Amino acid sequence: QVQLVESGGGLVQAGGSLRLSCAASGSIFSINVMGWYRQAPGKQRELVATITSGGNTNYADSVKGRFTISRGNAKNTVYLQMNSLKPEDTAVYFCNLRALGRQYWGQGTQVTVSS
Repeated sequence: QVQLVESGGGLVQAGGSLRLSCAASGSIFSINVMGWYRQAPGKQRELVATITSGGNTNYADSVKGRFTISRGNAKNTVYLQMNSLKPEDTAVYFCNLRALGRQYWGQGTQVTVSS
């Protein structure tokens, strides 16, 4: 069983920064994609950013230039550095891992950006 544990959410003023972390544990295939999704109240869950085990990244247009996704030295960790935060970035952020046709989700961490 794969488990994902997120940390790093919180309350920040507009223009500020936060760094989210996600650690995956369990039986994880080495070739995988890890990423971050978010869900605001009343909205569907949406992609924020993904990173492959080879280091290729993909970002939603709304966060390009402000957010950076990266892998840790322990490759089953992923980070999301969020700069220049806006009130519209307020959401629950979920860590995701996809491998061998399966996907796993973390429990989510709240990010609130005040104006």
